[in-house]
Amino acid sequence: MWTAARYNLYFLGAVGATFVVLAGPIVGLFPGGSEMQAFGTTALRIIGLGFPFYAYGLVVSSAFNGAGDTRTPTLMNLFCFWLWEIPLAWLLARPLGLGAHGIVIAVAVAFSTLAVVAVVVFRRGTWKSRRV
Repeated sequence: MWTAARYNLYFLGAVGATFVVLAGPIVGLFPGGSEMQAFGTTALRIIGLGFPFYAYGLVVSSAFNGAGDTRTPTLMNLFCFWLWEIPLAWLLARPLGLGAHGIVIAVAVAFSTLAVVAVVVFRRGTWKSRRV
């Protein structure tokens, strides 16, 4: 699992780096006005920065499923996406005034949080006691 997570980190890290460096030309492939192009470029760069975390967290959280522990990744996803990402997106977008950029930041933060939580929980090893 650690090897697969590392390889996924390398691959999606390269994809994320490509998104950061080439965000303008990539977004330019799609129709839209200059305001949409500017937002899309910034959004793609923010998401690209979160890709290495997303890559690692995806593999680690999926390893629980492979071990027969479906409860742990369900709870991690519930916390990281429903109870963390959505309120954070609202907080950043509305009260803090970041608008749509706040929503994109919340997505990157939630994927990064999932990666950290998944690694911490996986290292505890409680998943090893699950009966399939």
